[in-house]
Amino acid sequence: MPVKILLADDHPVVRLGIRNVLETEPDFVVVGEVADALQVISEVEALRPDVLVLDLIMPGLNGLEITRRLARSAPQTKVVVLSMHANEAYVIEALRNGASAYVLKGSESGEIIQAIREILAGRRYLSPPLSERSIEMYIEKSAGAPLDPYETLSTREREVLHLVAEGHTSPDIATRLHISTRTVESHRANLMRKLGLDSRTDLVRYALRRGILPLDE
Repeated sequence: MPVKILLADDHPVVRLGIRNVLETEPDFVVVGEVADALQVISEVEALRPDVLVLDLIMPGLNGLEITRRLARSAPQTKVVVLSMHANEAYVIEALRNGASAYVLKGSESGEIIQAIREILAGRRYLSPPLSERSIEMYIEKSAGAPLDPYETLSTREREVLHLVAEGHTSPDIATRLHISTRTVESHRANLMRKLGLDSRTDLVRYALRRGILPLDE
């Protein structure tokens, strides 16, 4: 049986490069590509891939949030997160949200093949210099930390947060999410209250700290 793989990255050149690497493997089949984060979940549900190779930072919704949702809606699809960030906090959240592998974009091209082989065998894969021991230590250290306010946001509030942070207006967001402008404003007010934010500037700063917006991509 071929291994069905879906690619999700907003850069066409990156997707092409990954596709070319994966298709050197005779049993790997790339069944689709997605550039818009808001379409990833529907594509997974339609194509039912064995593996999703997912960029950590995408417009509309980041890879951590997509991974969290797929863990509930499509647990049969294993997620390989691609990232420029070796920050342990990102790795921990990706794994907690259901990712099976975390691969750094600066890795050798063959590493993504290795990662997929590992997770198909039921194991977890982390790019060097990440290590299981350092991740376990980080988890132990953060176990007693207070609840992250982000975890209190609803699914729709998270979508609105991501899109506002990217600079979209309320009418734009309403169109993208197929809801009314008034509903967007309501979600925006609720998420600002929950996160203790007073202005759009505060929201953008929060998004940068939280990894919703890229610092260097």
